[in-house]
Amino acid sequence: MAAPRVAAAVLLLAVLLTLAATPSRAATLAQSPPTSTSTAAFQLTGNVYPTGRYYVTMNIGDPAKPYFLDVDTGSDLTWLQCDAPCQSCNKVPHPLYRPVPKKIVPCADSLCTALHRELGTSNKCPSPKQCDYQVKYTDSGSSQGVLIADNFSLPLSKPSNIRPTLTFGCGYNQNVGKNGAVPAPTDGLLGLGKGSVSLLSQLKQQGVTKNVLGHCLSSNGGGFLFFGDDIVPKSRVTWVPMARSTSGNYYSPGSGTLSFDRRSLGLKPMEVVFDSGSTYTYFTTQPYQAVVSALKGDLSKSLKQVADPAMPLCWKGQKAFKSVFDIKKEFKSLFLNFGTGKNSVMEIPPENYLIVTNNGNVCLGILDGTVAKLSFNIIGDITMLDQMVIYDNEKAQLGWVRGPCSRSAKSILSSFP
Repeated sequence: MAAPRVAAAVLLLAVLLTLAATPSRAATLAQSPPTSTSTAAFQLTGNVYPTGRYYVTMNIGDPAKPYFLDVDTGSDLTWLQCDAPCQSCNKVPHPLYRPVPKKIVPCADSLCTALHRELGTSNKCPSPKQCDYQVKYTDSGSSQGVLIADNFSLPLSKPSNIRPTLTFGCGYNQNVGKNGAVPAPTDGLLGLGKGSVSLLSQLKQQGVTKNVLGHCLSSNGGGFLFFGDDIVPKSRVTWVPMARSTSGNYYSPGSGTLSFDRRSLGLKPMEVVFDSGSTYTYFTTQPYQAVVSALKGDLSKSLKQVADPAMPLCWKGQKAFKSVFDIKKEFKSLFLNFGTGKNSVMEIPPENYLIVTNNGNVCLGILDGTVAKLSFNIIGDITMLDQMVIYDNEKAQLGWVRGPCSRSAKSILSSFP
């Protein structure tokens, strides 16, 4: 990771601290903790294709203002593009977040220390009055800024006047990677990883929700996201223990054996991570090529390979396809077995690895991760469609269960007494 630009950090400090010294964070932001944990539920917007992401509306500040945040379980830090002033920002749907002096997180704050530790960077700030950061992503995008602490107005199952104060990044210098660090139409990123600076970890620390999150991404667009364990199904969920990823602090079910139509592909077990910030699924070269070979060897002659700007590998039929369900019978399911029994298997049916483009072609939604400079395998949004995926940090387990994802967040919250 490149070192933060000192000049930019000094400029931010000069703008924000002209009139007053920064009050202590503890004195300014103290709140009474809730008496019991709650559940928060949010409506999701977006789709795999053509939008390429799912995002949530977060109401932040006092008074609260809405911001669209890309949901990312593959990173920890939540951040907004920030008028501090902004050196390099992308066009976003809402006015840029404007920080005030009393909300700046000092360098000595424990979350600043934790963030730098998790990023593998030194905790040396140009000024002790603020916590500078720079975070990079696998698509070569990055965000540089300072940490801020502000109020979040959350849709909780137990109504209260609790508006937790949470720490996030005020990003004044964004470098959009090839897939977009801040992909329109979002204002920033919602980091839901396992690290201490993740909003989920902060909510757990403050006693607002349990350290459990889940999402249900609908193939028809939209879906819902939740924090807490109140709506986790009591049965039918496939649970596997969380494993320590060798590729970083990712949510991982460990290594799985990949098969096609229940037939072995002759591959060694491959390490897998779950990442809602990735639109598509990525396999490293060997499993990717094995999948492509199996698919091509099994396809009907009525399908012809065709070039399509949407994806690297596509086929056309005798007439244009309107949805994956028009063509799924021509393809077989993939399976990932994370253990020795049937209770640790993830089935990946055709609708969870194919898309139909605007040209009416069907394309493979699994990409070669090695080409994208990845050394591990990612289960992305396409493979998590139409199932509730649960990240239970309390019990250190990951779960998934098929079901409709069209339920509204409002109906989820209204079901609580």
